[in-house]
Amino acid sequence: MKYIELKIHASRQGIEAVLPLLMGYGVESVSVDDPADLDTIMDKENPYEWDYIDESLNRHPDREPVLSVWLDDTDENREIVQNIKIDILKLKAEEQYLTFGPDADFGRLYVESETVDDEAWKDKWKEYFKPAKITDRIVVKPTWEAYDAKAGELVLEIDPGTAFGTGTHETTSLCMKLLEKYAANCGGEGTGNVRVIDVGCGSGILSVAAALLGCKYVLGTEIDSEAVQIARENVALNGVASQVKVLEADLLKGIPYKADIIVANLMHNLVMQLAPDAYTHLDAGGVFISSGILLEKRDQVASAVEAAGFKILEIPEDGEWCAIAAQKK
Repeated sequence: MKYIELKIHASRQGIEAVLPLLMGYGVESVSVDDPADLDTIMDKENPYEWDYIDESLNRHPDREPVLSVWLDDTDENREIVQNIKIDILKLKAEEQYLTFGPDADFGRLYVESETVDDEAWKDKWKEYFKPAKITDRIVVKPTWEAYDAKAGELVLEIDPGTAFGTGTHETTSLCMKLLEKYAANCGGEGTGNVRVIDVGCGSGILSVAAALLGCKYVLGTEIDSEAVQIARENVALNGVASQVKVLEADLLKGIPYKADIIVANLMHNLVMQLAPDAYTHLDAGGVFISSGILLEKRDQVASAVEAAGFKILEIPEDGEWCAIAAQKK
């Protein structure tokens, strides 16, 4: 299958002006590559809080951001692309005529497009998925990259396939850091006796991490059958099949097991929905770790978790995301 890749070079202010224009054509999914984000990444306190920096950002730190859009290669979309180009030319003209005021600076507003083949770009993201130290102990390594482990490191190999979960997203790393922390002394018994349920396990990355940390029994649940298969493959790849089982299930529905830790990297509404069942599936003193929560939803989710009977232990943040660690009273 072929796609049209549309790239728009503009300033941050210009991108803000372009987005409503794109939405008018029904384009809502875009990607913005902004070199200024490098400063935010490099300001992280700990080196393991960022994983891989594209060298091109270091070489061209002052270049304009690029907004990218991908559309199916159809006659209708080719016409849409041409109309977008015309509208952006008009937008540039309006800026030059001071329609948006004397201080408006939209950058070049330069547009380029090309037709790309599915096979040529579908795996291109792999170029940017490099070994990354996610916590003090855990390093996540893609299967196609080599890595020499240092003393004390736990290397987790992963091939996410089409399932969410490479470890580098803030929500996953927040969960993994909390999992490492609470698995070490949950119930005061040590990781060798800790049982974990990973709800919505995706690629299985958190399930495998729990096993590598020494947790005795890990159950991953996932509603998507393709993700279940990918998770099982990653479990086998890391040699933890004796500790980790992956089942196809809708959250915790039909799951008869109890655990010491439940981890759920989901969206905020699902975390709220899950909280009462998580309470039921935890033993006394068990810990519920959840993420996928935007900061603006933090208080709403925390209230729902508390209403389910939990005591909030901590709410760490990373960028625009947060995670919640709560204990069953």
